[in-house]
Parts: sequence; structure tokens; C-alpha cells
Amino acid sequence: MENTKREDWNNPRYDQENKKVIAGIFAILLGYLGVHKFYLGYTKEGIIQLILGLMCGIGAIIGIIEGIIYLTKSDQEFFQTYQVGYKGWF
Repeated sequence: MENTKREDWNNPRYDQENKKVIAGIFAILLGYLGVHKFYLGYTKEGIIQLILGLMCGIGAIIGIIEGIIYLTKSDQEFFQTYQVGYKGWF
């Protein structure tokens, strides 16, 4: 009898897709509009960033910083922090 039991308890399974790359690109290119926030499901934060981006331009700086942070995190760390943990800022 063959043992078919798999030991994958330490390999994370994503119930949904990892949005790291797309969110990072959105943040760098369209960060002043808060597009990356809306893409990740952070509506309140997206509206705040949109207002900051259109009123005084600081939303663009925040977007570039967040895009770099998103893209430098590992896939698992990004998924756990922003998609599971719902960390809205930085």
C-alpha cells in the first residue's frame, strides 16, 4: 500500500490570487489617484489618497513609496500583510 499522504502544511495556499505586481505597478504609475488602494479593496484609503493626489500632490509621493514597498516584499509577505491582514497604509 502506497503512502499518499502529502505534507504540505508548511506551504501556504492562496485562496485568492496574489495582487503584488499589479498593485505595485498601479501604485507607481497611478498612485496619485489611489488606484492601487481600490484594487486591493481599500476604498476609504483610496478616496483619501485620491483627494491628497488631486489637491496637493502628496498622494503621488505616497503612491511611489508604496509601490516600491509592495514590489520589494516577498509574495508571501505581501499576501499576508495587504490581502489577509488588510494593512491600509505603508
